[in-house]
Amino acid sequence: MSRINASIDIARPPEEVFAYITDPSHVPDWQESAVKVTPRKGTPGAVGSQVAVTRRIGKREFDMTMQFMELDPPRSWHLHGVDGPVRGDVQGTIEPLEQGTRSRLTLSLDFEGHGIGKALVPLVVKPAARKEMPRDEEKLKGILERGATA
Repeated sequence: MSRINASIDIARPPEEVFAYITDPSHVPDWQESAVKVTPRKGTPGAVGSQVAVTRRIGKREFDMTMQFMELDPPRSWHLHGVDGPVRGDVQGTIEPLEQGTRSRLTLSLDFEGHGIGKALVPLVVKPAARKEMPRDEEKLKGILERGATA
């Protein structure tokens, strides 16, 4: 299966979108399957830092440690899963629109399965993520356009 890609236009400047979306503490606010995020290593939101993300998939909860691989404010970032049976890989880009008063957010998501995760990724994880991602982006847009960027 290929990467899952989705874009949405948000009526906020790229700097505000980037600051909000790369702050791990906000993940449960806009991602439906995210139950909680706990800092693991380094300063959250810095290259090399790690956070544990607990996600609910179906009736079960799974932990995954994500590491910030790249940050290029306010244009792009890359997070990669470093443990667990299902390891996500998230790349995000933000394009300025209308002289930087609006933004186009594009998220690209993929998963690696390890152990039981090899079966879970194509059968459960990717189909669930394909359904959830558009809802997550709409929720994120609503939060940001209401001005909740702190």
